[in-house]
Amino acid sequence: MNTFILSSTCVVIASYLAGAVPFGLLIGFIKGVDIRTTGSGNIGATNVFRTLGKTLGIITFVLDAFKGFFASFFLPVIGCGQDHTAERPILAIICACAAVAGHNWPVYLKFKGGKGVATSAGALLGIAPLAMTVGLFAWVIVFSIWRYVSLGSIVASVVVPISGWLLFYLHGNGLILPVTLTLLGVLSIYRHKSNILRLIDGTESKIEKKKTNKETQQA
Repeated sequence: MNTFILSSTCVVIASYLAGAVPFGLLIGFIKGVDIRTTGSGNIGATNVFRTLGKTLGIITFVLDAFKGFFASFFLPVIGCGQDHTAERPILAIICACAAVAGHNWPVYLKFKGGKGVATSAGALLGIAPLAMTVGLFAWVIVFSIWRYVSLGSIVASVVVPISGWLLFYLHGNGLILPVTLTLLGVLSIYRHKSNILRLIDGTESKIEKKKTNKETQQA
């Protein structure tokens, strides 16, 4: 087998296995909690945030994002080496998708994983940082106004592909990256289907602003 094909295959598998590491579940176990049996039952950062607190939720988000970034930014360098740098962008896209697939369908948990928002954000930071930044701004704006994490994630899943088409395809940089961003966006929205139904029904959980001492005294 060609050495490049072998090394590429290995890093794609490594990307999936890295993405499949359930940091939210592991952090829950450290605290003596099976995160799958509390809150929404999801292993992602939002459920950790709600059930185990802000600090552990942020840690989970950072770790989940890092595994996506690690897969899309560092592993392709190893897979391509010095002799196949031209193929690195394509391999990075494949590794990014593998990491997101790992988080959503982790082999360690019988293929029952999270929604992939944090891992997708990290993966996009490696392959399309500008589009990811635009999506992050969209998420922050939506969350700040309505306080729904899921709504912010859904809107960002729409904004990122649009940004990808505007930033890459319209500037003559090909179809592969914007098509990939579109597929990842569709996947993210699909994984949020239960949240969409709750948003429509008005039963989706918000993360309320913490009241200041002055607001508490006035209440």
